[in-house]
Amino acid sequence: MSTPRRSGMFRALSNRDYRLFWIGAFLSNVGTWMQAVAQGWLVLQLTNSPFWLGLDAFMATAPGFIFTLAGGVFADLIDRRRLMMYTQVIAGLAAFGLATLVATNVVNRWMVLGFSFVTGCCMALASPSFLAMTYDLVGREDLSNAIAMNSTQFQLSRVVGPTLAGVAFRVFGLAGCFYANGVSFVAVVVALARVRPQYRVNTPAHSVKDRRALWGDLIEGFRYVRSRPRVSSLLLLSGVNSLFGAPYFSMVPLYARDIFKLQETGLALMMGVSGCGALLSALLVAYLGDFRRKGWFVLGGAIMFGLCIIGFGLSSRLKLSLMFLFGVGFSLVVSVALINTLLQKLVTDQMRGRVMSMFILSFIGTLPIGNIIAGAASNHFGPQRTLAVGGFIVTTVATTVSIVNKRLRELH
Repeated sequence: MSTPRRSGMFRALSNRDYRLFWIGAFLSNVGTWMQAVAQGWLVLQLTNSPFWLGLDAFMATAPGFIFTLAGGVFADLIDRRRLMMYTQVIAGLAAFGLATLVATNVVNRWMVLGFSFVTGCCMALASPSFLAMTYDLVGREDLSNAIAMNSTQFQLSRVVGPTLAGVAFRVFGLAGCFYANGVSFVAVVVALARVRPQYRVNTPAHSVKDRRALWGDLIEGFRYVRSRPRVSSLLLLSGVNSLFGAPYFSMVPLYARDIFKLQETGLALMMGVSGCGALLSALLVAYLGDFRRKGWFVLGGAIMFGLCIIGFGLSSRLKLSLMFLFGVGFSLVVSVALINTLLQKLVTDQMRGRVMSMFILSFIGTLPIGNIIAGAASNHFGPQRTLAVGGFIVTTVATTVSIVNKRLRELH
């Protein structure tokens, strides 16, 4: 049974089930960010190539194309909590497997890519259920705050994870980061086992085994989005941010080593600064609550994100680059977190899982394309020009949408 709701920035955490869910997700994400830092450095050591950095990121995100939409349909048909538990167990075993290969010095580039793909499959299937279950735990009243708190825990993990990775590099070596990620999955599985969703009231219309009906559900979801211009515009902005802006993340190890001549701890610092900006942004969104003019914040955040990507891409001074990285993290979260909030408010409960899967596909599913293009372009034109062009495209699209789409600007 949940405790009475409180007002204020952290009111969603007064719900016992959501609090368990939040803590488990936070600990798991800390481990994920520790592995992200370690894996970027590992791939660079094994290959000495920005292309392979992009390819590894591609393998981790490519399953989103195959499984995210299916995960959205499943999220509307079956027990979301059980689906998440199964996928997190498999992802945890993958982390332990890669850690063992690193510790025994038998790891190679293909093994890393294989484990990235397995983990990506698990995340693609589970992510729509994760987003949709927020509503199941808190209901409509605290939905905005709970989404902001989800963003807060994710961004806080972006600060804590790279920081701990820097320590683990020194104390345990690269393998320690991978082992830590494996242990972190235990936390989220335990949390999921103890929560009891209370607000999911719709009854599935058919069995998940009915393949023909599953395709019908998927097509119905696309028609639903197409008939709602505000929903489709939000998904467009999310996709552009990811396709042309988010690949900056896979290029940070290259900047750390080749441009700023830093070691592993310097890479952790750069990722941590971006995480600090994202955390501050998430806390600001949580503090503002259900404020007006969210549409303007979505568009403004996207424009600022593109400008900061351009600045980071062209900068060769560490302090200036850290400032731009802070701005990148801050602005991206403002835009994406509010897109998430607005989508959940605009859609019906029966369509929630499918629309959330499209949101994930627009943001995470486009990452493999962006990462592979950024990696290949960096080999030919250099990472600085590549990122600057990506940031310019993000800024141009967001500015155009803000001028021509009045209804999106006025969203609350």
